[in-house]
Amino acid sequence: MGSNSWRLVVFGWEGGRWWALTDEIREAVRIGEGMGESGVLQPEPMERALHTAAVFASFLRSAGVEDTVAVATSAIRDAANRDELLRAIREHAGLQPRVIDGREEAWYGYLAIANSTTVADGFGLDLGGGSAQFMRLAGRKLADSESLRLGAVRISEAFLPGDRATGKQLKAVRKHVAEALGPLPWWSGGGRVAGIGGTIRNLAAASEKRSGYPDVDVGGYLLERDALEELIDELADTPVAKRGRIDGIKPDRGDVILGGALVVAAAMEVGGFDALEVSEAGLREGVFFERYLAEATPPLFGDVRRRSVENLGERYRTHPRHVDHVAKLSLELYDGLAAAGLRERDEGERDLLWAACILHDIGMAIDYDDHHKHSYYLILNSGLPGYSPRELMLIALIARYHRKGDPDAKPLGALEESGDGRRLEVLAGIIRLAEQFERSRDQVVAAVRLDSENGLVRLEAETGDGDPTVAIWAARRNADLLGRALEHEVEVVG
Repeated sequence: MGSNSWRLVVFGWEGGRWWALTDEIREAVRIGEGMGESGVLQPEPMERALHTAAVFASFLRSAGVEDTVAVATSAIRDAANRDELLRAIREHAGLQPRVIDGREEAWYGYLAIANSTTVADGFGLDLGGGSAQFMRLAGRKLADSESLRLGAVRISEAFLPGDRATGKQLKAVRKHVAEALGPLPWWSGGGRVAGIGGTIRNLAAASEKRSGYPDVDVGGYLLERDALEELIDELADTPVAKRGRIDGIKPDRGDVILGGALVVAAAMEVGGFDALEVSEAGLREGVFFERYLAEATPPLFGDVRRRSVENLGERYRTHPRHVDHVAKLSLELYDGLAAAGLRERDEGERDLLWAACILHDIGMAIDYDDHHKHSYYLILNSGLPGYSPRELMLIALIARYHRKGDPDAKPLGALEESGDGRRLEVLAGIIRLAEQFERSRDQVVAAVRLDSENGLVRLEAETGDGDPTVAIWAARRNADLLGRALEHEVEVVG
């Protein structure tokens, strides 16, 4: 129950295996609207809040959800008449809201960031409607945190009341944020910083669209300070009523998005950050992770990237032994190419190959025919916390070409970097061969040894129990892609 938006999210999960967001209702309640210096919740926002709580409660009953956690944040905890609202919600909707203080809110924001990004030593920013939570992470643990009244709604109402923002108003907001951060000496020195919250996601989405990036979620997107300043200039020059029409900005955030953008920009300037890494997670995920990872202290995934891949694979895959074995053979081929001097070993590239192997068959949940294309779609649209948009696209493309077709890096668009075309050909060529070695799904090809001499790459399949005829036959028929990528002839022997 945030100061701007109220969200009901439903998670499905199986302990130790997978979890997924299965439903969501969002309503721009704007409960903190008009509180001002009085600190009193106003009648109209309270009426909206009661109506929304009743809708949420009705949904929970209809959907059969038995385990519900309701948390209220900045605007409600600061309100002089909060008990009146909470009592009404309990009586009329049957929900039992828990008001969390600023440190608890920062804790849940930390859990969201630490379990959805790879920031281990760095900073976190959770920008809400009423408050902003600032965090410092050390060794993936929460080292420092503070909650300040710098939310997008609160700042917009206090400093940006008109239809158009003046230069004087913009400077006043930046000065106010800088002064508020002054007592936090640890918020400095630059480095990595991750951000969560609807305002930050909207700013990232708008920046992403201006950059010409493919249409993917903003998880892992780097919102650069220069790009944010350009967006602020555009927002300031646009009337309030039209800000919500800018690509990436939700209409109901149009009147507060500039205030939120200024808070983010000023915080980045004070902290010395050049870019903000965006996470799709939020406080609601933080609350969930506390439950889902209750056996860990603190409740964190051991490896965010690996767990996000395994999580998506568990949700869709139908033959775990097969995909694990394709991954094993693929990595043996990759390492063999590196040892033979045919490909420079790159741990990041190797990780992308592994991820694509684990996920290459998830499209079979839709249909066997064209399942490589279905896998591509599912990976792109499910997202992988801990990976950048470019890495996500590459993983999806490697999976897309594990079966057939000529790899094409064009879908990367503005994300494409030098060498990505050849990179995609090599990695797709590897996974395609590994898939054929495992064509019968019986692990008859236990391992693959690679050597290279006089322009010939020789792949020797070590076979175990069973008949390797199909595996050798299939691999020989699919060795041409890797051969073209390496500009070497590839020979497969049993």
